[in-house]
Amino acid sequence: MTEMTLKELINSHYPELSKSQKIVATHVLDHPRQVALKSAHELGAVIHVSETTVIRFCYSLGLSGYGELQKVIREQLLNQESSLTAYQQGKVELEQQSHLFSQVMEQDRKMISETMAQIQEADYERAVERLAKAENIYILGLRSSFTAANWLAYTIGLVRPDVKLIRPETEDVIQTISEMDERSVLVVISFHRYLKETVRIAELAKKQNSFVIGISDSQLAPIHASSDILFPIYSPNKSTLDATASLFSFMNAIVAGLVVTDREAFEKRQEKYRSLDSDYLFVEGTGKR
Repeated sequence: MTEMTLKELINSHYPELSKSQKIVATHVLDHPRQVALKSAHELGAVIHVSETTVIRFCYSLGLSGYGELQKVIREQLLNQESSLTAYQQGKVELEQQSHLFSQVMEQDRKMISETMAQIQEADYERAVERLAKAENIYILGLRSSFTAANWLAYTIGLVRPDVKLIRPETEDVIQTISEMDERSVLVVISFHRYLKETVRIAELAKKQNSFVIGISDSQLAPIHASSDILFPIYSPNKSTLDATASLFSFMNAIVAGLVVTDREAFEKRQEKYRSLDSDYLFVEGTGKR
């Protein structure tokens, strides 16, 4: 299986499939993302075959079951070559046109628009509500996602207390996870290539009954299995760099939602912040050169 794509595997077994299994095969090839997200029972209902037929189709391909079919689909859809080359090639193409900076920013604007179209407002409102009511908020993002996680933790921390950025390199993560419970919310930022450590921490947090909010570049991203809500950030070539504008715009919308949801608590927190004597920390500009 490792040397054969899913399409090649299905094509090689197609002649020996039953009529109902061929219906499953066609749907798997035409709608792989849907298959990766739905259970065997749900898939059967969509294409009007039994769950047993779906599972037998998997056996006919030599797979151990429906779970392995989903695993194969996710791997082949998501585990692609590093996106850095694609990012560089895309920008070279833009450079051939005039006004590179405006071309790049226009591309960012279009990706923000695509992200807006992918996100359900009900999911957004539910996420903001859970964040507002949480006793503790944890933010996780590693490597290319760390900067975004750091910004989100800092900014939400301006709005409300008890916000923690998880830093596996400097803390006992198991101890941190053990403190989570149903009153906790974990926000996980995970982009291609998906780190196993991020996925594992999300899984453990879910076992602690924490509410998990995922932010990723695909509904099929590995953290979807542990996420109560997963927000897809549009990126044409799975580049975290290309997703930056959309990602920060969406995170800004999350913070804005928190500010207006509990504005009284926010105003009290800001008043307390302003009351501190912090002159020794800042240098006031004189306006002179």
